[in-house]
Amino acid sequence: MSAGRQPLVVATRNQHKLAELHEILADYELLPLPARIELPPEDGETFAANALGKARAASAATGLHAIADDSGIEASALGGRPGVRSARYAGEDATDEENLRLLLTEVGRHDDRSVAYVCAMASVSADGTEVVEQGRCEGRLAESPRGAGGFGYDPAFVPDELDGELTMAEISPANKHSISHRGRAARALAERLRGAG
Repeated sequence: MSAGRQPLVVATRNQHKLAELHEILADYELLPLPARIELPPEDGETFAANALGKARAASAATGLHAIADDSGIEASALGGRPGVRSARYAGEDATDEENLRLLLTEVGRHDDRSVAYVCAMASVSADGTEVVEQGRCEGRLAESPRGAGGFGYDPAFVPDELDGELTMAEISPANKHSISHRGRAARALAERLRGAG
């Protein structure tokens, strides 16, 4: 299976994620999820389970190769929460800002501000072949949000690898993709797909 501009249906309604994946997986033709397709609820116990569920649904409905991710943030002081509940941390219909505010409040009660972004990226091909890759990015939670880039928890996530004070929302998209959990998982998945060719 050669990368070439291979079409992949992206099983997400999150336009921020879709835009990021377009930048990270430039060798692929990423197709938006058709509006008629309903994705399963993200009620799995792991990021991999949620990602696979979405990719399976998209592939089955379209007959095409589909990819999906599930990702979130884990705070050491909170025993790994919010984890798979990251997108709904402050409630089912919570905004990014509400989720981030709650995390800042809860982590702020502790001395340990270490956090990690985690992403599982799943691929389900038209013949049913399934692949899952994971990516991780360690960091710490800033005391308050900074920066206009990124989305989700990015304005308060200070990655360890850049050895500075900038949040994910303050660095360039290229720098973010080079170290982010989603960038790592997507590149690992792309390598697996190329190797399968």
